[in-house]
Amino acid sequence: MPITVKALQKTGPDQPFRVATIERRDPRPDDVVIDIRAAGICHSDIHTIRNEWGEAHFPLTVGHEIAGVVEEVGEAVTAWKVGDRVGVGCLVNSCGTCQECRAGFEQSCLEGNVGTYNATDVDGTITQGGYAEKVVVNERFVLRIPDAMAFDVAAPLLCAGITSYSPLARWGAGERIDGRPKQVAVLGLGGLGHMGVQIAAAMGAEVTVLTRTLRKEKEALELGAARVLATTEENFFRDHRGQFDLILNTISADIDVDRFLQLLAPRGVMTVVGLPPAPQSVGFGSLIGNNKVLAGSNIGGIEETQEMLDFCAEHGLAAVIETVGIDGADAAYERVVAGDVKFRVVIDTSTFEGAEVEV
Repeated sequence: MPITVKALQKTGPDQPFRVATIERRDPRPDDVVIDIRAAGICHSDIHTIRNEWGEAHFPLTVGHEIAGVVEEVGEAVTAWKVGDRVGVGCLVNSCGTCQECRAGFEQSCLEGNVGTYNATDVDGTITQGGYAEKVVVNERFVLRIPDAMAFDVAAPLLCAGITSYSPLARWGAGERIDGRPKQVAVLGLGGLGHMGVQIAAAMGAEVTVLTRTLRKEKEALELGAARVLATTEENFFRDHRGQFDLILNTISADIDVDRFLQLLAPRGVMTVVGLPPAPQSVGFGSLIGNNKVLAGSNIGGIEETQEMLDFCAEHGLAAVIETVGIDGADAAYERVVAGDVKFRVVIDTSTFEGAEVEV
């Protein structure tokens, strides 16, 4: 039978969160039921709720940074047992058989993956996310949270962590050039950027944070950056032209892409993980000159996400968070949009206990 749980729900883009009951699908033989302990707030949740990425399916529960404990497993499940510490990220299913899935790129499933929320599930219903008491997930999309990680700091890694880790790994942030560490710039020090700084530094890169002001300089240096540069300084683009081998662009707002490409050394790479609502423009000459690369990156596959979790545990990395109860979610959204969070907000789902369901 379907499982009924409490969840935070929006009935429209301009409506406040309410505590509602939602149904999780009747667990299948290969499903895992997870008791959620923490759920991260991602800017993607906000974009979705506010219809900035298209019309959402309301009423809707979002959240794809989920950490908790296995409560029940289906009869065919072999990888998980009751009591395991686990997480769920941006995906809850894919075909599993196409070329991309077989290669470990479930996020690029040729048949279309199933997102953790606002997507069509295997039973035809709309998936509901992690701002809830429990979730039901196919066993292939469950991740092991290392024992050393608390649930609240682990949750944001399921999106912010892998979104930063995957392109840094792909473009060799830890490689050396002529005996020196790669010069990696992280553009923006928010939820994604603060993980990018930690991960790139742990890989062995020399990390520079590029931000509009030096307001977060202290925090950036504590996270592992070697220096912080303010992009609004006079002659900034002239003075730092050609200095970086790799730029991790986490900005979700309009920027002058061509000017930032000037900061790359020959054969340098800018990899984009921030998604502005409006299209951006770039002159091909900015790429053709000195053989530069402009690339995109979308989360990571399940195997790579587990690799990221293990890497973070090995190096003692974790999200820097603020924790709120379920009654603080609306205010947290406003603060995330305003850039007033250092650096991720996580919902303590234990606060569902005793909460009254709104009808």
